[in-house]
Amino acid sequence: MSVSAFEPKVLAFLCNWCSYAGADLAGVSRFQYPPTIRVLRTMCSGRVDPLYLTEGLRSGFDGVFVFG
Repeated sequence: MSVSAFEPKVLAFLCNWCSYAGADLAGVSRFQYPPTIRVLRTMCSGRVDPLYLTEGLRSGFDGVFVFG
């Protein structure tokens, strides 16, 4: 019997001016990250409505992050 590894689905809100640049650099440098991470670019992490976080969890994501 094989046990499948748990791969969490993650929703990430990335600030356009801070953390998105790092994610873009990782892509340009050909670093790989799991396909279960969904990135949403925002103009500012401070403008992310808290309701978006709860809605992400209600929609089936295992984790929701806001990076600034």
